[in-house]
Amino acid sequence: MRRLGAVLAVLLVAVIGGTIYLDGTLDRVDALAAYDGRGGDTPGTNWLLVGSDSRVGLTPEQEQELATGGDVGTDRTDTILLIHVPSGGGATTMVSLPRDSYVDVPGFGRDKLNASFALGGPQLLVQTVEGATGVHIDHYVEIGFGGFASIVDAVGGVDICVPYPIDDPLAGLSLEAGCQELSGPEALGFVRTRATPLADLDRMNNQRLFLSALLGKATSPSTFLNPFRAVPLATGAAGSVRVDEDDHLWDLARLAWAMRGETLTATVPVGGFEDVYGIGNVLLWDRSRAAPFFDALAKDQQIPAELLTPGP
Repeated sequence: MRRLGAVLAVLLVAVIGGTIYLDGTLDRVDALAAYDGRGGDTPGTNWLLVGSDSRVGLTPEQEQELATGGDVGTDRTDTILLIHVPSGGGATTMVSLPRDSYVDVPGFGRDKLNASFALGGPQLLVQTVEGATGVHIDHYVEIGFGGFASIVDAVGGVDICVPYPIDDPLAGLSLEAGCQELSGPEALGFVRTRATPLADLDRMNNQRLFLSALLGKATSPSTFLNPFRAVPLATGAAGSVRVDEDDHLWDLARLAWAMRGETLTATVPVGGFEDVYGIGNVLLWDRSRAAPFFDALAKDQQIPAELLTPGP
């Protein structure tokens, strides 16, 4: 028993030491900087999860494998998710914020939501989201193309039920309808493709569907009790994401664990689309429904069912 205790103690020290080391390798950015007029903290815990089209660190061969399309200049956001973890337990809420949402971008006037990231990076994106929703962001995490694919591969692929056939050469994707296991490059194509009947709206549904499946796999016993998956997952995540300067690896683990249970998925209420000169086609929020929708999140309350645009 004494020998077993010594072995367990060594393992515990190794796990703690490894976690602290990996936490120190996280790429950090001052995403949640204070600004004039910023609202106070709101109850519950709110994450802004951003998927960027950054190709930093990818070789030309990796760009070709992932069908990223090569260098496109300033990084843009393909995915913007607001995730609310309630303070008293219960279902986590994951809300897609369409990248083409027509919103006020502080200092630049009205523009698409993802323009705020291109114009001012994570700080301006957070400020824009907080101004548009009234929800105080507590944590920020961003992941690029290569990082997303490596995390999927680290857990051995992810099972997903594809709702319809998808053939998208631009995303390097060809999938039949039905349940199947997606590799890292296939998963990246699945969450990026707009070659579907409803284009961006389908893409947001696919992103939420896949993220739920990925987090379910990452927090399953087959992953965290298997060192051949857990260690590559931890090292891959630490090397693939960019977080706020006050965020840590254990914060990411808590987020993943919170989303392991019941998760409500939704899209901000959509009012329509409009062509705006100099900007292009934009998505308009249904303000009469979006205001109470986000007010419920800001008050740590359940979103009324009549305001939900459900995802899969």
